[in-house]
Amino acid sequence: MAQVIPTLLGLSVLVFLMIHMVPGDPAEMMLGERANENSLRELRHQLGLDQPLYVQYGKFMGRLVQGDLGRALRTNEKITKEIKEHFPATLELSLVAITFAIVFGMLAGIVSATRQYSVFDYGSMVLSLIGVSMPIFWLGLVLMIIFSVKLAWLPLSGRLSYDIVLEPITHLYLVDSLLQGNWVAFKDALWHLIMPAFTLSTIPMAIIARMTRSSMLEVLRQDYIRTAKAKGLSPRMVHYKHALRNALIPVVTIIGLQFSILLGGAILTETIFAWPGIGSWLLNSVYARDFNAVQGGTMLIAMVFVLINVVVDIMYAWINPRIKV
Repeated sequence: MAQVIPTLLGLSVLVFLMIHMVPGDPAEMMLGERANENSLRELRHQLGLDQPLYVQYGKFMGRLVQGDLGRALRTNEKITKEIKEHFPATLELSLVAITFAIVFGMLAGIVSATRQYSVFDYGSMVLSLIGVSMPIFWLGLVLMIIFSVKLAWLPLSGRLSYDIVLEPITHLYLVDSLLQGNWVAFKDALWHLIMPAFTLSTIPMAIIARMTRSSMLEVLRQDYIRTAKAKGLSPRMVHYKHALRNALIPVVTIIGLQFSILLGGAILTETIFAWPGIGSWLLNSVYARDFNAVQGGTMLIAMVFVLINVVVDIMYAWINPRIKV
């Protein structure tokens, strides 16, 4: 917990400096290439871009401490407002994707470890290798062609159909539709989630499957597992109560890291499926050289990443009480 503040402080310095090293002029992006020098100079002064970097960084940190990320240069909207509108879309997509990855990845890894060298073991490991190697943009387009264009089973893009009315409360469409008892909207939002969530889950699913298998195999070779078997415990008891819990430490680490990466904005997936998440919003902000939006969005992602890692560290002690000692 003590490392969180200096970590975020160091990240803020790196983010600020790296963004200001990127070529381009935000004022010119806003006014256009034909703007005269006087207009550009006046806009730079209004935005504070003509001040030294340390002054700009000091103002940025002063706002950040107060929870104010400033205003986006290209829209003049509060960045906190834009994040509230876009981050829930990424959060919802990431939660469904990581759920797919955990359920199917851990199941494949456990069965592969308990049935080592079987057809299922070889098959699942080959599939996991394909899952890691397969480009996200290619898989997304293939799924769209098959399930949207050819079979017309799933919607092509977006979060909700145009003819569905849903009043946003949390901006998590599944949650909002349940709160309002709007089952039509819930079903529609769920159908829109399936393809992008599955596409996004393939790489984490493959990584979790391989990590679960290797970790389980290492635990299953321990002396206490042989002792448990010698005492006459059932294979299910040995595998799930004794082996799995001790094998979870590296698996939980991988899950935490993968979930943090997903929350950082799946730019390719969000772009392909026209998903209005934080990744596509940040990409547009980079194109527009919107310093404030990129800094605010990146700091949000950094804070989420750090906090998830803290939660994972705390979970270690719950999974394996020996860590407390």
